[in-house]
Amino acid sequence: QWLAVHFSKVGIRVNALAPGFFLTDQNRSLLTNSDGSLTQRGNQIIEQTPMGKFGEPEDLVGTTLWLCGEGASFVTGVVVPIDGGFSAYSGV
Repeated sequence: QWLAVHFSKVGIRVNALAPGFFLTDQNRSLLTNSDGSLTQRGNQIIEQTPMGKFGEPEDLVGTTLWLCGEGASFVTGVVVPIDGGFSAYSGV
């Protein structure tokens, strides 16, 4: 937020995306079994995600385009969660 305050004086907005759980090569073995079913950890995450699924990379696109566009021209200093409701449900 300090960067948003500092850079706003020269017309630069500073915001961030906070992705939730996205199934990637990095975490696939932690969240899914070799047969594609969910591990215990994967099930715990899905049970605490109101939208009931892991995020897809495409889920980041709309918010990114909005933050970069004129529709967000008066938005700075925010962190936008893109987590299927996980942070709202789990109290993060």
